[in-house]
Amino acid sequence: MAPKPIAVVTGGAGFIGSHMVDLLLEQGFAVRVIDNLAGGRERNLAHHADNPNLACEWRDIRGVAADDVLFREARHVIHFAGVGDIVPSIEQPVEYMEVNVQGTVRVLEAARAAGVEKLVYAASSSCYGLAQTPTGEDHPIATQYPYALSKYMGEKACFHWHRVYGLPVNSIRIFNAYGTRSRTSGAYGAVFGVFLKQKLEDKPFTVVGDGAQRRDFIYVTDVAEAFFAAAKKGGGGEFWNLGAGDPQSVNRLVELLGGEVVYIPKRPGEPDCTWADIAKITSELGWKPQVSFERGVEKVLTEINYWREAPLWEPDSIAKATEIWFKHLSDDKNRPGLS
Repeated sequence: MAPKPIAVVTGGAGFIGSHMVDLLLEQGFAVRVIDNLAGGRERNLAHHADNPNLACEWRDIRGVAADDVLFREARHVIHFAGVGDIVPSIEQPVEYMEVNVQGTVRVLEAARAAGVEKLVYAASSSCYGLAQTPTGEDHPIATQYPYALSKYMGEKACFHWHRVYGLPVNSIRIFNAYGTRSRTSGAYGAVFGVFLKQKLEDKPFTVVGDGAQRRDFIYVTDVAEAFFAAAKKGGGGEFWNLGAGDPQSVNRLVELLGGEVVYIPKRPGEPDCTWADIAKITSELGWKPQVSFERGVEKVLTEINYWREAPLWEPDSIAKATEIWFKHLSDDKNRPGLS
């Protein structure tokens, strides 16, 4: 029997990474995970505990060596590992650059030494800043905060390695991923984690502004399918926007979750709408979203107890946590065009 093809998933115990592991195992790969568990959780992979085709190493990508044994004979590298969220990036910009840029360079060098067929980088739609919508891949770059900058610089490094060293690299700029296993701890961040904990505690949902702002929510299994398609795409040097192409309002999310609402101030540097133009990814990869927003929220609610240990955010704690956000993103120098 021929040996199984090998795939490396960095950040494989995290939200999207763990779903990527699920898909790769289903597709007949032997999967190697590297994750420092800063944001990921071992329990996200517990259902594969007895699977001999999964191997996990709990360490930081900044320690990956060019000849790292984890990458040897790998066909694909799917690179999700990194640090996220806006506020911590403003407070700790050096950490974000070290992990999201230098950590990515470490992964690129290991992939190059291993001679992989394809590396797929998880980029962020935050690179577009306060974008025109729907947002195409040719939209100007306008990074608004260090997280966005660090992810964009990581992507630039990927394409530099493609041009200079011939490393086959593709990149996907993710818009608003949601679904089961999303992060439950750490800084104030994504709306789903905040709202699900509030629902568990029978607290009102803290809606920013009037709730009319829309986000291009894309369900996590659809994200994993897109990355798999990008890994199979020949050549390299390509990048795509990834969303559902059907923005949903925060008010619609509240309606589906069910509960009372309290309104908190709108924040600077946040767009009124995120909306991926997905024409390129659907035509070039033959991918399209399969999970409707209503069905996705239903799936999340069936596993709501996953967020039982998440921090509870309320208006006062949110105001304190976002003080630095208002301080650094409120003036005119941070408007679109800063890149």
